[in-house]
Parts: sequence; C-alpha cells; structure tokens
Amino acid sequence: MYNQDMPTRHELPSSKQLIRSTIIAAVVAAVLLVTVVLPAEYAVDPTGIGRTLRLTEMGEIKLQLAEEAEADRIAQAALPQTLPQEETVVTNSSSNIVASAPTASAIAEDTADTPASETLTVQDTVWRDEVRVVLTPGQGTEYKLTMEKGAVARFSWVAEGGPINFDTHGDGNGQSITYERGRGVDADEGELTAAFTGNHGWFFRNRNDNDITLILYTGGAYGELKKMI
Repeated sequence: MYNQDMPTRHELPSSKQLIRSTIIAAVVAAVLLVTVVLPAEYAVDPTGIGRTLRLTEMGEIKLQLAEEAEADRIAQAALPQTLPQEETVVTNSSSNIVASAPTASAIAEDTADTPASETLTVQDTVWRDEVRVVLTPGQGTEYKLTMEKGAVARFSWVAEGGPINFDTHGDGNGQSITYERGRGVDADEGELTAAFTGNHGWFFRNRNDNDITLILYTGGAYGELKKMI
C-alpha cells in the first residue's frame, strides 16, 4: 500500500498567501454580488452593468411576479371559495383557439353563424380576434400573439366595470422584453411591433373589489392569439 508523503512546511501556503487569497475571493464575490446577483434577483443595479446584460429586467420580472403572487394569496384568502366565472373567447381567424363555455348565450348565438373566413368589425375597425373575459377581484389573465420579428399587430382593449393593471411584454428564444406597463387603466389601443420572433401580448390583473369584463380586440400580422393564463 502506498502512503502519500505529507507536505513539508515550505510547501504549505503561508499566512500572507491565505489572507491574500481570502481578500481576492471576497472582492470577486462582492463584484459578482453587485453586478450579477443584485440586478438579477432584486432589480438593484448600482453599476449599470446589470441593465447592459439584461439582468435587471430579469430581476424586475421576478419582483413583479412575487408581488402578484403575494397579492393573489391575500386576495384568495379574503375571497369566499366559489368557482370562477367562465370566460368567452370569440375568434374569426383560422387560428386554433380553445374557447371555454360562454358567460352570455347571446354572444355564442351571435358568433356561431359567423363564417371563419370573415373578420370582426367593431367601431369601424376591422379585427381578426376578440376576447371577452370576466375577471374576479385579484384575478389575472394573459393573452399573447405569435409574431415574427418586425411584425406589427393592432390592438384595442377596454375594462368594463373598473380600471385594470396591465403589462405588455414579449418572450421567445431566450429573449424577453417589456413594452409598457400601466396601473388603473380603463382602456388602451395602438400597435405592437415585435422586437423579436416569439410571443408578444398582455397580462391583465383586476385589482378592484368587484368583477370587471375585459374585452380585447386584435388584428394585423400575427400567427395566432393564445391564452397563456
């Protein structure tokens, strides 16, 4: 059996070397903390490097999700245990969108006889898809469009029954972007230009004490409208 020789005293690191190594390790850890960990986890970016590396945006998303999750927890704890209301998705495009049971039979009757090749016309504007969903207090939902880079989609949405919080963003192929955020907004409309190929759309949250009805219209250059949440 081979017994490994013990190192001699001069082969062992000296106290100065150990102290120097410890200081270097502490400095590296501090740099990583400031430039990587704080921006990515807490959206704190004192140096600006996190923003350049797009880590700060990641931290902002994490904080927003954490806030939404906590608000959901509080809202769910305060609400009675009742079943959520059903939502209606009306689409006249060739996209395959799964629609749940309608909240109003009149909407289903009006759209049942509409050919799939036709488009929606609302307030003198032609749209491809329409979404109607009832959000209870604290409830959120997300809809996104599949888009190629540079494609432009038109949209218009309104919250009936009270203002709503929204986050317009996109993701795909390891990329993410936030286009616009708003709190307590009754309606919005405009164009959404895809910064990259992927899914681009809206997250909505009802922060009112009452139910609201969200109506979303979309049109333009996109593949399909998908319900994410």
